[in-house]
Amino acid sequence: MRYFMYFSYDGSKFSGYQKQPSKKTIQGELEKALKKINSNKTVSVHASGRTDAGVHALNQAAHFDLDKEMVPSKLMCSLNSLLPESIYIKSIEKVNDDFHARFNVKAKEYIYKINMGEYNPIERDYVFQYNKRLDVVEMERAMKYLEGEHDFKSFTKAEEEYDSTIRTIVQTKVIRDVRNVNLVVLSFLGTGFLRYMVRNIVGVLIEIGEGKRKSEDIIKILNAQDRTAAGKTANPEGLYLKEVLY
Repeated sequence: MRYFMYFSYDGSKFSGYQKQPSKKTIQGELEKALKKINSNKTVSVHASGRTDAGVHALNQAAHFDLDKEMVPSKLMCSLNSLLPESIYIKSIEKVNDDFHARFNVKAKEYIYKINMGEYNPIERDYVFQYNKRLDVVEMERAMKYLEGEHDFKSFTKAEEEYDSTIRTIVQTKVIRDVRNVNLVVLSFLGTGFLRYMVRNIVGVLIEIGEGKRKSEDIIKILNAQDRTAAGKTANPEGLYLKEVLY
């Protein structure tokens, strides 16, 4: 029986999503808990994609198979009782056996949070503490150049191998909160993302916000198809997987 779930997690407590030997990961914790539920038989969890160490998820998605049938609500309660408090299952439902949490994804939204105000030690693991003013209008202008289908080779890890580095960003936007003028949230909705793609984009956007680059430089970086053209990778703690759409 195949099940599909949405879940959230605090990435600061893990060495990333993907299971790794001798390291605490989200996938490792999920599979360990599900093994207990599945009469001590191994369960493989297939997520919509992996997130790196320090990156959070508001709505990650995954599927898994169990040898026995369970009422989804009871399965969710059992799973949450076995997981660490930094992972929370939000919903579970039964799906067809041909459903795949990764290959059936239609779009994902990532957001990146930046604090331009005074350093906040309480939020240091959840909001990037830039702590200086940025030209947010110029950053927003630069983000619009990213919309549409482009080759994002300049914005991924140089040694990563892909069949194609062409991806489509459907929409970008800057979200501001009138109650906290120092918080900037950058949103990226796309049909797919490369490893480190959003963090590398944000790294360039911060340089644009600092006045070190112009918004039009995004076009040059895309055309270069060279990782060295993009510059520094932004810190992981500001990044969240916000939505996975099917």
